[in-house]
Amino acid sequence: MEKKREELMSEPVVYIDGRFSSKSRAKISVYDHGLLYGDGVFEGIRVYNGIIFKLKEHIDRLYRSAHTLLLQIPLTKEEMIDKVLRTIRINGFKDAYIRLIVTRGVGDLGLDSRKCPRPTIIIIAEPKIELHQNKMGIRAIISWVKRDSVDGTTHEVKSLNYLNSVLAKIEANNAGVDEAIYLNQNGHIVEGVAENIFVVKENIIITPFTCSGSLPGITRKEIMKMAARLGYKVEEGNITPYELFNADEVFFTGTAAEIVPVIEINGRSIGDGKPGPITKLLIAEFKKLIQDPSQGISVF
Repeated sequence: MEKKREELMSEPVVYIDGRFSSKSRAKISVYDHGLLYGDGVFEGIRVYNGIIFKLKEHIDRLYRSAHTLLLQIPLTKEEMIDKVLRTIRINGFKDAYIRLIVTRGVGDLGLDSRKCPRPTIIIIAEPKIELHQNKMGIRAIISWVKRDSVDGTTHEVKSLNYLNSVLAKIEANNAGVDEAIYLNQNGHIVEGVAENIFVVKENIIITPFTCSGSLPGITRKEIMKMAARLGYKVEEGNITPYELFNADEVFFTGTAAEIVPVIEINGRSIGDGKPGPITKLLIAEFKKLIQDPSQGISVF
C-alpha cells in the first residue's frame, strides 16, 4: 500500500471520474467520444500561490460551453469546484496549471450522443506551463486557416475540437515564428490559436468582438476592466490586417499565455519592434492582480 502511494505521488496525480491515478497510469476508454470526435469541453485554469485564479468564472464558462453542446455535466458547479480543489490538494501544488475536461463519455463508433450514457470528467494538474517563453515579444503570422464560423464549431465554445488551431500552429511553426493569428470569413482579425488579441492605437485599446468567433476570454475580460481602471479607452470592434500591421502595440492574452507582447507580424514590425509602454504597464498590473487572494478560491 505504501509503495503504491509513493508511486502515485512521484508524478502529478490525475482525477478521472472519481478516482485518482498517477499521470502515467491515467487512462480513458478508446471509445470515449472526446477522443473519437473531439466531443467535449474544457477549461485551462491557473493556480497562483495557493489561489485558483478566477475558478468560479472558469466553471461558469465550462457549463455555458456544455449547455451549448447539450452536454449534461453530472455534477453541480459546487461539486465540480470541490473536485478541482481536491485534485490540487492531493498534488500539493501552490502554483499550477489545471486542465479540466468534460467529454461526452464512452459510446460506440457512431456519432449518436444517446449512446454515451455518462460524460467523462478529467482534471489534470501540472506544476507549470510556459506557452510563450519569450516574454519580451514574439513574432506571428496571419494564417491562411480561417477561424471557424460562429454557426458551426464556434470558438465561443471552448470545445475539444481544436483542429482549426492545430493547423494554424503548424503553419506558424513551418514559417519559423511563434504564433498564428486568425481572420474570420469576412477578413477581420479574430484571435491567436489559443489567445485573445488586443491592439493599441493612439492610446486606445481595441479587441475583436467575441461574436466574430473568438473565445470570451476570462483574462481578456480582466485586462479590459484593468485598462479602463487605469484610464484607457477600451473598445470592442472589427480590426483589419492593415490596422493590425499599423498598430502602436499588439499583445495576446490568455490563461496559459497571461500577457504576451507581439513585436512582429508577417515580417512587419509593430511599433518600434519592442513591447510598448501600455503592454508593459498591463503586464505589471496583471502580476499584482493574480497575487490578490480575493481574485480566486484558496486551495489550502
